[in-house]
Amino acid sequence: MNKKLRCPMGVPGGIIAAVVGLVGMVISFNNANWLSFAFAGALFLIGGPMARVTMMVHSALDQIEELKK
Repeated sequence: MNKKLRCPMGVPGGIIAAVVGLVGMVISFNNANWLSFAFAGALFLIGGPMARVTMMVHSALDQIEELKK
């Protein structure tokens, strides 16, 4: 089975979203800005699923391409 060598753009985007959310949580916690803390927490929590969904979509598209061949 031949694996495709491509990097889905959702993976780096999800990782960046998680890192930015984590940094935002730390900064807003230190400044006692609770509204920003909530938004940064939401960004942190959505980063992982965003990367996973993109990986699943790309693997499904690869399987569809193989079935067409």
